[in-house]
This record gives sequence, C-alpha cells and structure tokens, in this order.
Amino acid sequence: MSSVKQNQQQPSFNSIFSLRCSLLTLAILTLFSFTYLSLQYSTPSPQVPDGAPKLLGGTGRIEQEDDVVGNDGDEFGDVYHSPRVFKLNFAEMEKNFKVYIYPDGDPKTFYQTPRKLTGKYASEGYFFQNIKEGRFRTLDPDQAHLFFIPISCHKMRGKGTSYENMTIIVQNYVESLISKYPYWNRTLGADHFFVTCHDVGVRATEGLPLLVKNSIRAVCSPSYDVGFIPHKDVALPQVLQPFALPAGGNDVENRTTLGFWAGHRNSKIRVILARVWENDTELDISNNRISRATGHLVYQKRFYRSKFCICPGGSQVNSARIADSIHYGCIPVILSNYYDLPFNDILDWRKFAVVLKESDVYQLKQILKKISQDEFVTLHNNLVKIQKHFQWNSPPVRYDAFYMVMYDLWLRHHTIQY
Repeated sequence: MSSVKQNQQQPSFNSIFSLRCSLLTLAILTLFSFTYLSLQYSTPSPQVPDGAPKLLGGTGRIEQEDDVVGNDGDEFGDVYHSPRVFKLNFAEMEKNFKVYIYPDGDPKTFYQTPRKLTGKYASEGYFFQNIKEGRFRTLDPDQAHLFFIPISCHKMRGKGTSYENMTIIVQNYVESLISKYPYWNRTLGADHFFVTCHDVGVRATEGLPLLVKNSIRAVCSPSYDVGFIPHKDVALPQVLQPFALPAGGNDVENRTTLGFWAGHRNSKIRVILARVWENDTELDISNNRISRATGHLVYQKRFYRSKFCICPGGSQVNSARIADSIHYGCIPVILSNYYDLPFNDILDWRKFAVVLKESDVYQLKQILKKISQDEFVTLHNNLVKIQKHFQWNSPPVRYDAFYMVMYDLWLRHHTIQY
C-alpha cells in the first residue's frame, strides 16, 4: 500500500522539480540578457585616433568636430545647459526648418519690411530682413513648420500711429489672414508667430486675444507679469546696433571699477539704485545719462574698465544695456524681476552673468565683492564665448542673434499639436 502511495507521489515531485528547473533557467537567461544590454549601452566607446570620424550613437551620422566644439575651437560646455543637445538640434534646424511668410500687406506701410536696422529696436528690423532673405523661408506653405505674420508695430510707431489705431490695424490684418487662408484654423494660430521689439507691439496685439493666447510672441519685453508664456513665447534680445566700439574681452587686468551704471531713472528700481549707490567710491553709479559734452564715447568706454555692469529694468523688464555689457566684455548684473532672459532655455546665464532680485539692490556692493577674482575671470571668459549670440548681422552669421531666435522658434514648433 505504501508502495502505491510512493508511486502516486513520484510524478508530482518530478513535476515540481521540472518546474523549478525551468524557472531557474529562465531567470539565468534573463540575468544574462540584462547584463549584456547593460554592457552594450554603458560601455564607453573605444578610443578613436585624432582626426578620425566618429559615429553619433543611434544616428549612423558621422560626428563632425563642430558637433561638440565651436568653430573657434572653444568648448561650449560651460555656458549651455546641454551643449550636445544644442549642437545636434541646431544642425537639424539648419537642415529642415522652414517658415512661410504671408505675402499680404503693402511694404510701404506697416508690413513685410523693417523700419530700420539701427537704434534700440534694431532687433525687429534685422529679423524682418533676415527671415525674408535667408535659408529658412519657403514659398510653399505646405512645407512650412511655422507661419510668420509680417506686421511691424515699429513701423507704425515711426509713422505716428496711435495705440488705438495700432490695435485696429493688427486685428484687421490678422482676421483677414484667417479668413483668406486655411492655415490658422488648423491649430487656431499655434503655428503662427509675430515679432516686435518695442513694447507698443505687445500692447497693439492685445485687441486680438487669440493672437496673444495661441500664437508665438517673439518680444523684447518678456515679462511674466504681463502675459508672457515661457514655453510658448520667445524672448528677443534687445540690441542697440551698430555698436560704437569694438567688442571687449580677455582684458580683465584693465577692469578696475567694481560696478557701473548710468541711465534714466524711469523705473522704481533705477531710482533706488541711484539713491543708494550714487555716492559710493567703488561703484560708478550715475544719477542720469552721461552727457556727450563730457567727451567722445565716455559712456561706452566705462564698460571697458568695469568688472560688472548693472542692468536694472526700465519702463519694461528688458534693457539694451544687457547686450551692451555683453559686447563690451562687462559682466551683466540682471536687476529685474519677472524677466525671462533671452535664450534662457539654451544658455546658463549664471555662468556668465549675475542674476539678482530687485530687492538685492540694497546689498549690491556686498554681493559683487563676494565674487572672487577667479570666479570673475571664469564669468568673463564665458561671457566672451556667448558674445556672438547677441550680435545681429545681415546676412546672418551662424550662431548669431538671428540664428538663436530661429533655434528658439524651432524648439517651440515641436510643442504644437495638430
């Protein structure tokens, strides 16, 4: 009887043993698979002799030297959030990005062409000119990633148009495009953009809420507290061109003044800055603009001999003084709340600038003096690397302000859902 029981139990034991062996085998195979995959994707690439081409992982494309370093040989790692991603995306943008410009509007009035390429609002003019003549324009709207609305509020301002009439002109123009073409209605304007450097352009578009809410706004006054949306809109660098003097840089030994500012007191922060620091012996703070009667280009030359240049917001959060500081090699000290700095999603501003809150104005001198000489030299060297991004050219030059704005637009177009 016991023999029969043993025979009955034996198949059950064999089944359990067989199942355990199968599970163990599966576990071992799984472990080997994960180990192989881990080694496959984590093992460093083999060393390649200098000058030999390298393949970008997963792309099959040969990595060129310019994919990792700039044309001038300087590495970009210190100033970019992600230099490799920037390089690869930039190359993709250059190859593929296309913009359709609506042909409507008389160039002799407020449309198509820039007002001028000089002065505080030159950024708008350079963009209008370069987008029409550059590689990114397409005459086929079906090939376009974005659509440019070529209306210039700066031209309206130059012709003495009132704010009220600007609003009506903008509204009528955009509504005519909506009714005439099918492209706006595909995304409710999400793949459309307009460019304005003067703050009147921002106000002139407020009569058309869909334009403000849905379209990409490339503006020089990107303030969070007046409806600027960072992931949708683009901060346009305000650059006063042409520059009066050559670019500064690699001249730290000549910079003996701790900090410099001179300008109109047309904002609360500027009034406080002048009142607190105008009599200081280490900070060169002027209570007003420097008169030309004091000498030729005295204002610009003070940038050359200053370590830090204070950039408080004026009537808006932005100031052309930031680009001036960068051009002349003076570390910009941003003293403006709610300011989405140009190319902020690409450049790490804290690597070449000092970014403060307006409330820090009372401790300004102490904050600047805490920055060691070595830290200052690092900031200065990084500043020289990014000077080209804040320079407009016509025709545009790779990595200049125009290309950087186009890159920001390229990034924005990827967020649009059709």
